[in-house]
Amino acid sequence: MKWIRLHWGRPIVRGKAEFVSAQKDLSNSEGCTIQALNADMVASERHALFAAEKAEKAFHDGRNVAKDLGMEILRYASGERQIGKALWMGVSDETQRVAIITVSSKEKEPNLEGLIEDDAIGPRPRMDLIREAFKISEEEISAVGEAKIPDLVLERVALVDAYR
Repeated sequence: MKWIRLHWGRPIVRGKAEFVSAQKDLSNSEGCTIQALNADMVASERHALFAAEKAEKAFHDGRNVAKDLGMEILRYASGERQIGKALWMGVSDETQRVAIITVSSKEKEPNLEGLIEDDAIGPRPRMDLIREAFKISEEEISAVGEAKIPDLVLERVALVDAYR
């Protein structure tokens, strides 16, 4: 059984390269997968969890595109089929807040103290950025309403497999 957890907070390690390096080191020392997303771009907790579940299932079924589970999570979370196109969803030098997804075969919580300052606030999505990044049209908003943007994002995550 895989344990998937979400954490939200401010990165302690500043700079994209330094953060990614610290993330990899921590992932290796904790014996789990740790993937950071720009929290502004995560539409809901369900969005992050669904992406992680889809990535884990793709690995289990041998349908993964990325060689690394973390990158596969990023690919699903972004709604992109290609890894290179999915990178916008990750951490950048300007990222102020992150969503950390951990996937482990252990029930034990990973120690993220050196990576983020956990704020326990949960998702606070920037819907303007999400609409642009996920290419959510005015027609879609008119049809379903602004409150359904998280559902439209989930639809894009689900469709990643449909257009392989």
